[in-house]
Formats: sequence, C-alpha cells, structure tokens
Amino acid sequence: MTMRYGEEAILNNQLERWENKNPFTFEIDIEFSEFTCLCPRSGYPDFATIRIKYIPDKYVIELKSFKLFLNSFRNKYISHEDSINEIYAALSNCLQPKFLEVIGDFNPRGNVKTIIKIDSKIQEAGFEKNNKRQ
Repeated sequence: MTMRYGEEAILNNQLERWENKNPFTFEIDIEFSEFTCLCPRSGYPDFATIRIKYIPDKYVIELKSFKLFLNSFRNKYISHEDSINEIYAALSNCLQPKFLEVIGDFNPRGNVKTIIKIDSKIQEAGFEKNNKRQ
C-alpha cells in the first residue's frame, strides 16, 4: 500500500519556527479542534480540542508544521496527560517563549471528560516547590 502525500508530510514533518520581527509584546492563540490520539490501554480513539496560548520572544511557530506535528498523534498510543506534556515540551523547546500554555480539552468517553492544562506559571511553581524540598 502506498503512502498518501498527507501521510508522508506528517511522517517527515519537523516543527519550524520563524523569527519574531516585532518589537511589541503580543499574545498568540491557536485552536486545533480535530486532535486525535489512541488510548494506550484500549486502542480506542480519543478526540480533543487543543488550545495554545503563548507570548513569543525571538520566535513564532510556523502553523503548517505545527498542524502536521499535531496530526502525528493520530496513530500514537498515548495518554491525555502525556500528549499534552509532549506538545508543551516541543513548543517550549522550539520557541523558548516568554509564556506558554497548552490545554487539551478531551471529548467525554465512558462519561468522563478530561481537561489537561500545563503552562509556564505551573512550571515555575513546580520548580519552586521542588527546590524547597532539598
């Protein structure tokens, strides 16, 4: 079976960033309403809306590469929590933004709705908490 051009684009995709040429501080909101991944236990598909909010520093995300990156999860067996953390880590590493928030708003399955949120403030609070323990 031959691979279709869209499948090939997803498979070979790399996240791309563009230089932020703007001197102003601004916020970017992205919503991806057709996110899918596979439950690692059952194999059933999970559907979600992914919401990204970030304040760029030196870079902004190239949207087509980001769309293809999110589409790469559709055949991946991954939990809700791991998928959102993976998206956050990829964007954080690629962009190094001033602020980043990723929300995964998963459709109910088995009468359970899940919303996963990770952001820069949560990371800072976790860092402070972990350092106080030592």
